Amino acid sequence: MSIVFTGSELVEIAINIERNGVAFYQALANKTQNKDSKDIYDYLANEEKKHLNTFQGMLDAVGQYQPPQDYAEEYMLYLKSLVDSSVFSNISEAQQKAEKVTSEIEATDIGIQAEKDSILFYTEMQNFVRQPDQKVVLNIIDEEKAHLRMFSQLKKTLRKVR
Repeated sequence: MSIVFTGSELVEIAINIERNGVAFYQALANKTQNKDSKDIYDYLANEEKKHLNTFQGMLDAVGQYQPPQDYAEEYMLYLKSLVDSSVFSNISEAQQKAEKVTSEIEATDIGIQAEKDSILFYTEMQNFVRQPDQKVVLNIIDEEKAHLRMFSQLKKTLRKVR
């Protein structure tokens, strides 16, 4: 039997993922000397802000939700494992990773992994949110995929410059 959630916990996690992304991309934009990279990082930070606002609107709409007790622990452990294995789990960690970056290639590799982590989490999230919210999450997944393609293209460009 499939259990469908309204997803308030998932949305709260998604909000944190987006906050971390904003912090990471803003820190990279402030650090880089490469104008093209800076433009991309600024763009991505703004995109993540849009996602954050979208998820905040979803959270306001769904209210506080408690999954059924018999499934809550297993469900939360699974989601926690997805978040814990992500590139960064909080704003401070995201900023520190950006500060420690020593090359544009390294920054793109971290960005690629962060986008992949987001896509995985949101794909799982889509399976647990209410039907009206599934389309919203699917749109965000598509945007995260576009970000991934953008990073892949940037990495190819940076390799040619080397």
